[in-house]
This record gives sequence, C-alpha cells and structure tokens, in this order.
Amino acid sequence: MMKTVALSALTALTMGFSATTAFAGDAAAGERDWRGCRSCHGITADDGTVIQRGGRTGPNLYGVAGRAVASVEDFNYSEPLARYGATGAVWTEELFVEYMTDTTEFLRHHLDDDSVRSAMNFRLRSGAEDMYAYLESLAPAE
Repeated sequence: MMKTVALSALTALTMGFSATTAFAGDAAAGERDWRGCRSCHGITADDGTVIQRGGRTGPNLYGVAGRAVASVEDFNYSEPLARYGATGAVWTEELFVEYMTDTTEFLRHHLDDDSVRSAMNFRLRSGAEDMYAYLESLAPAE
C-alpha cells in the first residue's frame, strides 16, 4: 500500500513538469564553461552592456534561449543554419543541447541532407545543459 501511494505521488509530481525539465542545467557550471565559447562568441545586452567579452566569428548569444534560430540581425549565418532558421525553429534547451553535441549531425538530421556541413566545428560533448541554463539566466526581462 505504501509503495502504491509513493508511486502515485511521484507520478503526480512528474506529470506537472514540462519535457525540458529533464535537462535543467546548472547556470554556474555553464558560466565556468564559457571559456570554450568566447573565442567565437560574445554576450552583449541590448543596451550595449558587455556581459562576456568574446570573438565576433559567431553571433552574440545574449537572449539566445527562446530566440528564433539564425535570427541575429546583420549576422552572416552559414547557408545551412540560415535554411534551418527559415523553418521557424526556436532555440529550446533540447535543440540547443542537440546542436552543441554535434552541429553538423544536427543540421544533417533537421535538414534531411547528408551533404550539409556546419560552419561551427566546436562540440560540447557534456555540459550543454549547463551552458543553456547560463545563457537563459542572462535572458532579457520580458
């Protein structure tokens, strides 16, 4: 009886969480891991405040969580990423983690084109959830 009650309570709790809750990264760990991204990306708030200095090879990552893919104005995205962005895709934690694990494989899968190559060759084999949580923590207030 006690086992049934415990399982019912656990089921009720887990049913209330969204599918992305399974990731729930650690923003502090993501901030520590930022050094792997800064050679190509910076984080600058809309008002010009520099949050993280970085390169300009990649787009500004401020507000990337929940933003449409390939949508930073005046940034010259690669053709495959721009094509994927044209589908209306939005950076969710799940998509971000998949992308960061293997950018080329991500584009090949989502564009259904085995000839596609990503312009970004960096892979984050672990900690992508943490990086997303960090970037999400910097999101502009709505």
